Amino acid sequence: MNIAVFVSGSGSNCENLIRHFKDDARINVSLVVSNKADAYALVRAQRLGVPTAVVSKAELNDAGVMIPLLQQYDVCFIVLAGFLPLVPDFLIEAFPRRIVNLHPALLPKFGGKGMWGHHVHEAVKAAGETETGMTVHWVTPVCDGGEIIAQYRTALTPDDTVDDIAEKEHQLEMQYFPLVVEQVLNTLSL
Repeated sequence: MNIAVFVSGSGSNCENLIRHFKDDARINVSLVVSNKADAYALVRAQRLGVPTAVVSKAELNDAGVMIPLLQQYDVCFIVLAGFLPLVPDFLIEAFPRRIVNLHPALLPKFGGKGMWGHHVHEAVKAAGETETGMTVHWVTPVCDGGEIIAQYRTALTPDDTVDDIAEKEHQLEMQYFPLVVEQVLNTLSL
C-alpha cells in the first residue's frame, strides 16, 4: 500500500512515518506533498529517498493536477501530518475513508479553523486544561470534524508553559501516530 504524507512544516511526524514504514513489506510512504516549497519536511523526505512534490493552492484545488499526481505514485491512502490547507472535496471523494489527520489536541476541543500548532497549545493553556493530547481522525469536508480514530492524553500542570504543553503533546505524536496509521491501514481491504 502506497501512502502519501501531506505536510506544511518541519516534518518531524513525516520523517517518523517514513522511518516507521521503511522496512515494511506491505506499507510504503511513496510521496510527500507540501503546499510550501520551503517546508523542511521536503528535505527530510528527500534525505530518506522519498519523492516529494510542492503544490500551490490552485494546484491543490485542481483535480486535474492532484489526481494524476497521486496516481503517478499509486497512492491509495493519504496522511495529513501538519498540513494546514483544507483538503478539497474532490480528494475526500476520491479517497473515501482513506485520509486521516493528526490534530494536536483532544478533539472536539480546540479544533476548527485557525486551530493548529502553537495556536492550539496557547488555547489549551489559556483554558487552564489539566490534560491535553493528540487526536487522529478521518478527514471530512468539515475542518477537524471527522470521526475520531484514536486519542492519546497527557497530564498538564498549572506550571506548564505553552512550550511545555507543545512538547508533551509532540511526544505522544512521536510515540503513537505511526502505530495508529499502521492499525488503520491494516484494517483496510484495498
